[in-house]
Amino acid sequence: MKEIIIDDKLSGQKLVRCLEKYLANAPKSFIYKMLRKKNITLNNSKANGDEKLKTGDSIKIYFSEETLCKFTSKDSAAERDDYYSRIYQPLDILYEDTDMIFINKPSGMLSQKAAENDISLIEYLTAYLIHNNQITPEELASFRPGVCNRLDRNTSGIVAAGKTTKGLQELSAVFRDRNLGKYYICIVNGCISKRALIKGFITKDVHSNKVTVLKHETKNSLPIETEYIPVCSNEHVTLLKIHLLTGRSHQIRAHLASIGHSLIGDYKYGQKSINDKFSRKYGVKDQLLHSYELIIPDRSIHIYAGIPDIFTKVMKGEHLCQPGIQEVLEAQH
Repeated sequence: MKEIIIDDKLSGQKLVRCLEKYLANAPKSFIYKMLRKKNITLNNSKANGDEKLKTGDSIKIYFSEETLCKFTSKDSAAERDDYYSRIYQPLDILYEDTDMIFINKPSGMLSQKAAENDISLIEYLTAYLIHNNQITPEELASFRPGVCNRLDRNTSGIVAAGKTTKGLQELSAVFRDRNLGKYYICIVNGCISKRALIKGFITKDVHSNKVTVLKHETKNSLPIETEYIPVCSNEHVTLLKIHLLTGRSHQIRAHLASIGHSLIGDYKYGQKSINDKFSRKYGVKDQLLHSYELIIPDRSIHIYAGIPDIFTKVMKGEHLCQPGIQEVLEAQH
């Protein structure tokens, strides 16, 4: 028999979700069958799987050792500990409490895995939590931290993550219900002098991982709203602050490109000749897009992620505003 005592990390999730993580190799139908037969119990009583777990609850799994090994994750706690010790690296933590953590993700890092062997921010976050004794390798069998918003690999800036089930649920609700303010900065091609709110519709081709912006709604399209605020410019480029009102895949990149102001460094939606010029002159390798500011009023959270060095390099070379730029950006809402 295996007993799992629910702690604060697991509290709040449904019993079946906890079991799906712990019995990672078991079909969901098998888990429900074991619940019906009382081979899995909650607080020594029969359960249906929909129960919401509370701190101190006891899950008992009456399997043989052979069956338990068959359906649990094949890697041991020792193997998990070794893996996360090897990949550990310091993270740029912007804010952290018991349930939530906000990280300044560098350009080039995945928010979450795209393929099985990828190492993403989630893995680095897990390694950070183990390193700081906030989670144990054993606990990873039934709970794993997760991110609640995703940035493209080559977009830098604020990523919100949950360290507990409560944190994941609260942050997911905030992003789902849009009870927050999300602001980005970017450097785009062309001179923009006036603030504007642009609307449209977006469709995605999953095979090419590219979106198309439309003026009118079509089947399978989603509405988008992007507000941009010019901060400073010359006749060639503009530093914009973006208020992201809807959060669709590639929204900022495609929406600005659709009005003739593609992001510098964006080879998917931008102009190759311009991007090549900035690559040669300043070493720009990725789109100049950075998740700069996040406001969650209900939690009194207001976070800034510092301006990346490549932005500063381009701004200095292009004679865009330098002194007081932080104050200027913070004032723009």
